[in-house]
Amino acid sequence: MSSTHEHNLPMNFHDLVRDRCSIRSFAKDRPIPEDVLRRILEAGRLAPSGKNLQPWTFILISSQEMLEKIFPCYSRDWIQSAPHLLVVKGKRSGAWHRAKDGYTSLETDLAITMDHMILAAAYEGVGSCWIAAFDRDILYGALGLTDDEEIFAFTPLGYPAPDAVTVPKTRKSLEDVAVFL
Repeated sequence: MSSTHEHNLPMNFHDLVRDRCSIRSFAKDRPIPEDVLRRILEAGRLAPSGKNLQPWTFILISSQEMLEKIFPCYSRDWIQSAPHLLVVKGKRSGAWHRAKDGYTSLETDLAITMDHMILAAAYEGVGSCWIAAFDRDILYGALGLTDDEEIFAFTPLGYPAPDAVTVPKTRKSLEDVAVFL
């Protein structure tokens, strides 16, 4: 039997990955304490990146004024229950470039750091939901991004509402996705 974290979430990494799910209803009246937010951001800071260039900036949006500017970039009303939004932006010019074909690691780097923070949030009992289906013009305009800055995803952060529905994960079997050579 695995031990559990103080928030009744599994301490075992494999249990955490298995049990983490997208949350789409948040307790709006329960903001996340600053120390918890900092631990989530720290997990992102520690993520690996191509050539360790760390081409990212984390934007934590908590003010109602900024939230109201960002909410319209996503078409689902449930996002408005989130007390915080976490945006990871990066600069392509700051990411590793593969000389032979021009590939840059920016999207990979930003995805890794976002995943680290989403797992850290789950460990802390904080809900999240990976969002890539956003209106780029609204989001970029609200944040005042430059031409060199990119966002591939963001996530709401908040404690799940008491009535939050969680959907069990359905995944292909390991045999369907892994090749052993």
